[in-house]
Amino acid sequence: MVTADEDELAPAQSGAAPPDPEELTAAPAPSAGRLSAATRLGPVSLTVAQLDRSLAFYREVVGLETQERHDGRAALGAGAATLLELVEEPGARPAHGYTGLYHVALLLPERADLARWLAHAARDRVRLQGLSDHFVSEAIYLADPDGHGLELYWDRPRERWEGRVRERLTTLPLDVDALLAELPDPATAPFDLLPEGTVVGHVHLKVASIPDTVAFYREVVGFELMAQLGAQAAFLAAGGYHHHLGANTWESAGAPPPPPGTAALRYATLALAGEAEREALLARARARGAASELGGRPAVVDPSGNAFVLV
Repeated sequence: MVTADEDELAPAQSGAAPPDPEELTAAPAPSAGRLSAATRLGPVSLTVAQLDRSLAFYREVVGLETQERHDGRAALGAGAATLLELVEEPGARPAHGYTGLYHVALLLPERADLARWLAHAARDRVRLQGLSDHFVSEAIYLADPDGHGLELYWDRPRERWEGRVRERLTTLPLDVDALLAELPDPATAPFDLLPEGTVVGHVHLKVASIPDTVAFYREVVGFELMAQLGAQAAFLAAGGYHHHLGANTWESAGAPPPPPGTAALRYATLALAGEAEREALLARARARGAASELGGRPAVVDPSGNAFVLV
C-alpha cells in the first residue's frame, strides 16, 4: 500500500495560517435553538482575483466542475448541486487581518471518497495545511490561490457523536494509513471529480468578537450553541449537528470587515425549512438592524459583516 509521503502531506510552514481553533478541546456550552433540523447550507460566494486561475484550481485540485460561467462569474459544484460561486475582481488581494471566511467545508458522502481525494493529493503533491481527526469527523485542510480556506471532510456515523459534541469535539492527528486503507491501492485509485452528494457541510468564519457572534447566531438566526472555546471560537448548528457554523477570533479579534479590492467572502447561503421560518428569522433580524438584501434576495449580516442569504 502506498502511504502519504511527509513532504507531500506536510502542513504549510512558511506564511501558514495559525492552527485551526478546532484543534483545541471544546468546552461544554449547549443551548436550545429555533431552527428546524432540516436547515442546511447552500452555495458560498467568493471574490477571486483571477477567475481562470481559480477555475483550474477547483477543477484540478479540489475536483469541482464548472457548471456555468458568464460575465466574470462562475458556478461550481458536484453533480447537480452548486457549492461555490466565484466572482472575479482583477487585482483583488487576500483578505488577511480582516473578518470573513476562515474556511468553507465540503462534506463528502463516504469515507472512501475522502480517501480517494487524499490519495490524489499525495500523488499530485497538493500543498495541505492540516489533516485532523475531530472525533465527529475526519478532515483535510488546504487553501485556494486567493487564500480562501477549504476543508474536505467526512462525518462519522451520527449515532457515534450525537449528543456528545460538546464533550468530544477536539482534534487528533488524522490516521492517514487507516484512511488510505479504505482503498485497494491508493497509488492507482481513480480520482476525477468530487462525488455527487457532496454538500457544503459547514462554514467557518473569522469574526471580531465571539460573545457578539454567539449572541447574534443564537438569538437572531436561531442556531444552537454546540461548543465554545472561551473568547476564541464557537460552534453552532441546527438539529443537533456538530456544527453548521464555526467562528473564531484567531486572526481577527477586533478586526473590521475586508475593504473593497480584497478576495473575500461575499456571502454564504442558509437554506431554511420554509417561508414561515425565513420570515420569522428576518423579523428578528430587522429588530436588530441586521436584515439586508443581496442580489434581490433577503439576507442577514452578522456583527462582523459576514452575510448569509436566506433561501
